[in-house]
Amino acid sequence: MADKATHQGKGKGALQSYLSPMAAWAFSIGTSIGWGSLVITGSTYLAEAGPMGSVLGMLVGLAIMLVIAHNYHYLMSLHAGPGGVYAYARDVFGFDHGVLVAWFLCLTYAAILWANATSLPLFARFFVGDLFRVGKLYQLFGYDVYLGEVLLSVGAILLAGYFCQSRKRGLSFAMVVMALIFSVGITICFAGSLFGRDAAQFSFEPGFVPGSDAISQVMHVACMSSWAFIGFESISHLSGEFSFSADRSFRVLVVALVSTTALYVFVTLLSVTAYPTQYGSWYEYIQAHGSAQGIEGIPAFFAARYYLGGAGVGILMFALLALILSSLVGNMVALSRLLYALAKDHVVSLGLDELNGRAIPARAIQLIVAVSVFVPLLGRTAIGWIVDVTTLGATFVYGFVSVCALREGRLRRDARESISGAVGTALMALIGAYLMLPSLLSEGSMATESYFLFTVWAILGFLFFRHLLLHDEERRFGKSIISWVVLLALVLFASLAWMGQTTGDATGKAMESVHEYFGNESGAVLADADEEYLRQTMETLNSSIARGIAVMAGSFTFSLGIMLSNFAIMQRREVEAQQIANRDPLTGVKSKHAYVTREAELNEQILGGDLGDLAVVVCDVNDLKQVNDTLGHKAGDDYIRQACSMICQLFKHSPVFRIGGDEFVVLLQGSDYERRQQIMAELQAQSQANRGTGSPVVAAGIAEYAAGSDARLHEVFERADALMYQRKEELKGGVSRR
Repeated sequence: MADKATHQGKGKGALQSYLSPMAAWAFSIGTSIGWGSLVITGSTYLAEAGPMGSVLGMLVGLAIMLVIAHNYHYLMSLHAGPGGVYAYARDVFGFDHGVLVAWFLCLTYAAILWANATSLPLFARFFVGDLFRVGKLYQLFGYDVYLGEVLLSVGAILLAGYFCQSRKRGLSFAMVVMALIFSVGITICFAGSLFGRDAAQFSFEPGFVPGSDAISQVMHVACMSSWAFIGFESISHLSGEFSFSADRSFRVLVVALVSTTALYVFVTLLSVTAYPTQYGSWYEYIQAHGSAQGIEGIPAFFAARYYLGGAGVGILMFALLALILSSLVGNMVALSRLLYALAKDHVVSLGLDELNGRAIPARAIQLIVAVSVFVPLLGRTAIGWIVDVTTLGATFVYGFVSVCALREGRLRRDARESISGAVGTALMALIGAYLMLPSLLSEGSMATESYFLFTVWAILGFLFFRHLLLHDEERRFGKSIISWVVLLALVLFASLAWMGQTTGDATGKAMESVHEYFGNESGAVLADADEEYLRQTMETLNSSIARGIAVMAGSFTFSLGIMLSNFAIMQRREVEAQQIANRDPLTGVKSKHAYVTREAELNEQILGGDLGDLAVVVCDVNDLKQVNDTLGHKAGDDYIRQACSMICQLFKHSPVFRIGGDEFVVLLQGSDYERRQQIMAELQAQSQANRGTGSPVVAAGIAEYAAGSDARLHEVFERADALMYQRKEELKGGVSRR
């Protein structure tokens, strides 16, 4: 296991415990359920799986998330503190893995925050018409961007930012109130539809969407569970602020997951309990509601008005506002704690680890707000693509949590946790394959642009890793190539998925064009114009496919290049570290570490009978203690350097090692070995001449390796060491001062 990083940094103060179990539940449910509960349930769940498929799929998703919750609970109980999965991956696998998962978690939380902030103008269009559609700025990806709607979203972001920097207990109370408002509000509307529903007039049939396999519909909804529930784990970032034991976190997570599932089911079924009279079934209504105006454009609101009148609309409107605001606050708080943890570990700077007087990472919140206020200018279409990416991001994050739980469980011999971690890992791998390989396992799991954005974000991750490597003075990064391989694999599979989607879209457009063209032709024989049309159509299709291949190849090649560059930095750093370890900083000769390494290599040669002529010279610098005591350690260091220079000048063709304060070893081979007695005589003569002059006096002993007799190099060393001591006594006149 990697060494656990300290949570003590330069930030002022420390996070304080304040979060009750009820408040933790509110943060969990408030972060996981947002505007999508009133929209996606109709446009995605019902449209692709029907009421029966949606409910069954959500129940399967709940079962999957309970496994993930168990893994989160296990890790929270072991690693309490800010950062959530970043902290778990950092402590279990190291900083490389921690930053990798944090990279995708930041995008996931931010995207959900932006989605909820920019959903307000969408709902405003249904309830107040064009009130905020003033000051048209431009059109982006087919979406009209209005100044009034931008200001509405920016106002919501600023309001959430203000609340997140206020008193934490007041914020937790507000989260509880908002969670109760939308939970009770949705439940009241659903109950009203159940008691008032006319089964003869409004049928739940068909239970599944016609023309598709029921099991595949259920599994499609289940595979969206990562998106539907992302945020329930947000309290993992607040575990250091619990006023209760982290051991109780599993109960909180379970209640939050069950509550979230129930609300999703209520909204889904509410949406099909009533529909306008011009439609013969809920299916016809859901297929066409996107083009409807006013309340009819939101099935859940239409049903609430049908059964409860204006009161039903009012209740759902309050519930909607509570949903959006709680999601804004929950995601902002979770993201701020993640940034706080990264800043504590000096992964990011900007003072994000500083706390205000209320023990809140205010600078982290201010950064989130500063970035987010510009997002509404992108338009809803682009934001929708970004939100789509959270499905992949959440799957990756939950998979990483499961891998951490599996690793911890095995290390600690916790069988149940090991099994839970393995199951969670396998489930997220399957869901990831479903999302990443749409051409093989599904039909368009996400928008084409979303795969492209995910690829871009992964490539930016490589660049961020490079930045960290270049500025990593503490040498914490670049220790695991696996994290880079995972990132490269994500780029590859996302690029493949994007190419598959692009090709499918281009093929579909080509087929539509062909059908439209020949639908107007009555002749059976192709004319020259027809041949030319088909040729142009095929050229257009081939051009689209070629562009897709080029983008995919370019993305992969660029990512591979950055990865190899990062790897080169890591290797260069390892070489530098090895050189530092093998070099004695005082004298510049080889170090004791280098000697131990070389000794092991020579022992291998002795064992294999491959070692030739070799002699070991052991040297000791006389009178070093006296120099240190009388002249100081600086003079002693100079004395050692002079002695080392003397040894190196004599043994010019042999490696010299400093293995102690005043001890050196020389390994003689080649020409120095042939001249060993002559060199030793010169060393002894020079040392004898230096006595009493202040120049270094070096005592040395030499021993030759005896093949067949010496089983290890150390035996040769011991003989040379014994002879060195004899010479040392001779140079000191028989009195050893060692």
